[in-house]
Amino acid sequence: MTEQTRRSALRTGLVGAGVLAAGVVGSPLAGAALLRTDRPVLTHGVQAGDVTPTSGLVWTRADRPSRMVVEISRDPSFRHARTVRGPLLTPDTGGTGKLRVSALAPGSEVHYRVTAESLDGRATSEPLTGTFKTAPVGRSDVRLTWSGDVVGQGWGINPDIGGMTAYSAMLARKPDLFLHSGDTVYADGPLAESVTLPDGRVWRNIVTPEKSKVAETLDEYRGQFAYNMLDENVRAFTAATAAYVQWDDHEVTNNWYPGEILDLPQYTEKRVDVLARRAFQAFHEWQPIDPRRAVDGRVYRSFTYGSRLEVFVLDMRTYKDANTADQTKPGQILGEKQAKWLVDGLSRSRATWKIVQADLPIGLAVLDGTGIEGVANNLPGAPAGRESEIAGVLRELSRRKVRNTVWLTADVHYTAAHHYSPDRAAVQDFDPFWEFVSGPLHAGAFGPNTLDPTFGPEAVFVHAPPAQNTSPMGGFQHFGEINVDGRSGELRVDLRDGTGASLWSTTLEPQRREGQ
Repeated sequence: MTEQTRRSALRTGLVGAGVLAAGVVGSPLAGAALLRTDRPVLTHGVQAGDVTPTSGLVWTRADRPSRMVVEISRDPSFRHARTVRGPLLTPDTGGTGKLRVSALAPGSEVHYRVTAESLDGRATSEPLTGTFKTAPVGRSDVRLTWSGDVVGQGWGINPDIGGMTAYSAMLARKPDLFLHSGDTVYADGPLAESVTLPDGRVWRNIVTPEKSKVAETLDEYRGQFAYNMLDENVRAFTAATAAYVQWDDHEVTNNWYPGEILDLPQYTEKRVDVLARRAFQAFHEWQPIDPRRAVDGRVYRSFTYGSRLEVFVLDMRTYKDANTADQTKPGQILGEKQAKWLVDGLSRSRATWKIVQADLPIGLAVLDGTGIEGVANNLPGAPAGRESEIAGVLRELSRRKVRNTVWLTADVHYTAAHHYSPDRAAVQDFDPFWEFVSGPLHAGAFGPNTLDPTFGPEAVFVHAPPAQNTSPMGGFQHFGEINVDGRSGELRVDLRDGTGASLWSTTLEPQRREGQ
């Protein structure tokens, strides 16, 4: 970061002394060499995630080895607060730590206060506070937002426009829950200090060493997540809203798949499996994810959120096959175990609405050179390639008479509402359903993509930019919002722009399951 950029960042409040001491510049625990204090410093705010009716996961990071301590209260005054001692924050985890706080009341607002205690017990950090809501039980109203794609295509934290302002727009909607649909960072997307836009304006980025090249080492991957948490909009949002987070490709490198060997000159480590292991560690260190909630300890997991809602978080990256151009053979995007888990979980769910939190859309053609990156194979006719696995999931859900399934995703950097129907499809053995796409949160805007006809999608609404890689100044940042009425069970979807304005909405009536 240049001295001019650093001074500008300090003026806008995007980077404070504690953050600069965090090791975002240099090693993640190098802060003590930059700024000595008598007490630990919490450097990157607080986060909460993977909430259940009676618990939530709290995250923070300290600038030196210390112990995480969390106070829990039912009110912001912290009278009669309960104190829970958490894990050590050490270089083994880049200074990060997570603590699940339990014995909480369902559907309640939880206030928490986090400090870092020095290892000798003689000093504690300044506290940071946050709130989250536990999952309700019964027929409660629920509001959630979702989106993805953060700091992509060279568009980083720009102090001239106030940073990543879509996060503030989401915060203003006061959601109970945020679904992060992947591409939480762009580890393959270096930033330049300035970018000249087509109209002559200049976009300025705050740049750290880790964001000046593609990530390859563990510390470089850690630096990707640290960078996003420099933004005050992001920190305010994560301190106020619990999240269910998944990953996609850019947490590692663009369009990656297991076993891939890169031929890109900017990488010295060509083995994607090696990069993915490092990226996965950093992802779990820096996101409020509980691996004990995941089926295989990685990413895919589910959460009930009252009797009206259950969320199924997918991992469409770890188990996919190669991005081949050969679409004559059946392929996989979920893998056999995850596909069975999804069908079985949706079938067992008693929730009115089943939300499938997907990191890739089903019917949009997403290409990787001559190969296929996404689900759709960009060909008419019967399912082939990865479509065959999704066809099996949809077929089995229809056979088991699973109702009220809604798919949410991001990935393609525009927003759209897709309705899938066998009446328009090459196959008829599935039930109609909706897929809602919304993004990016803070990245280049693209699209629209071609719709593959296999599952009969109709683009009911599309909001995409006129030019590819439109900057966040162009007005094509997006997030989606879902409101479920606890009494009636109605589900309203709003596709919103980066200011929070609703661009399109629809209300879905729940279908009753046979026998109910």
